[in-house]
Amino acid sequence: MTETISRFKVPELAELAEDVRERILAVQEKAGFVPNVFLMLAHRPAEFRAFFDYHDALMEKDVGLSKAEREMIVVATSAAGQCLYCVIAHGAILRIRAKNPRLADQLATNHRKAEISPRQRAMLDFAIKLSTRGSEVDESDLAALRAHGFDDEAIWDIGAITAFFSMSNRLVHLTGTPPNEPFYLMGRVPKG
Repeated sequence: MTETISRFKVPELAELAEDVRERILAVQEKAGFVPNVFLMLAHRPAEFRAFFDYHDALMEKDVGLSKAEREMIVVATSAAGQCLYCVIAHGAILRIRAKNPRLADQLATNHRKAEISPRQRAMLDFAIKLSTRGSEVDESDLAALRAHGFDDEAIWDIGAITAFFSMSNRLVHLTGTPPNEPFYLMGRVPKG
């Protein structure tokens, strides 16, 4: 049985512009499979490029927030947005980056009970509030983050990651894109 990746047309790799195809093949080389979200987003190549450029600008730096903390935001807010794809896919990445096989499941269930620091809990409290009750965010929320040592650049990153993945969650809901099977096991058992 072939799993449907999207409710919209998913182009064949050979049909794609060279830069889009190369990006997908590079991910396949690294991961051992093509994440379904890459194929789903290839439906619109210009948006594919913009999506992954912004994704990389937010997620592939280690300034202010660690890469694991960035993934923590994605998992917790995607759980709040009920996005199975992002919880499973980014949960796998988080398990690897945090070197903790329990953390993603804890964050997807209840970040307040997770094995995280008070600073990280404050970060996720803010991200969840922005994700679910954004109109209620005010200066006191930023002051609480500053009290935990976050500067304005880190606060912007928390907010931008939250906003970006709220959009990503909605695209996955629109397209019905399921998580790839390999994501479920990644980072759960150390490689032997």
